[in-house]
Amino acid sequence: MAKYSKEFKLKVVREYLQGHKGYVLLAKKYSIPSDAQILRWVRAYQAFGEEGLKRKHSKQVHPVQFKMDVLNFRKQTGASLQETAIAFQLNNPALIASWANIFQKEGSEGLQEKAKGRPSMSKKPKKKLPKTEKAPTREEQLERENELLRLENSYLKKLKAFQENPDAYLEKHKQRWYSNSNKKDSK
Repeated sequence: MAKYSKEFKLKVVREYLQGHKGYVLLAKKYSIPSDAQILRWVRAYQAFGEEGLKRKHSKQVHPVQFKMDVLNFRKQTGASLQETAIAFQLNNPALIASWANIFQKEGSEGLQEKAKGRPSMSKKPKKKLPKTEKAPTREEQLERENELLRLENSYLKKLKAFQENPDAYLEKHKQRWYSNSNKKDSK
């Protein structure tokens, strides 16, 4: 969507109000995609003067109750977005449509102002809660116990072999390590 300056909008509105051309001709003349845009400018100018054509640079925060009042007014009266915007002194009718969509999807909680940006870092690190794991089943406990017993058994065999003949045990493992390192170097 193109952004138009306040001066440009004022020029188009004044040209319309002089009565020489209609919305469609002005839209063609100034290459504005929709004649409805000019209609909105004219209504905003008639309701608020030049201030109605000014683009807001800072976001105005509206309370939830105000948004609900606007939506209820529009529903009860059947007013258009533009008419509702004028009644509540808003110069952006699309904002009301946005509120209506949010309200339809999320309810009144969706109309609450949400915090923007990344949350600030706290000075103290948060303590992580321990993960609550589900208790292992009986079968899983037995499998874990078997695994630990196998490890213990192999460790004891190696320890016994080392105690009986330490030189032979070291020589055997030294050769295995040496032969593995030779294979890596030969590539």
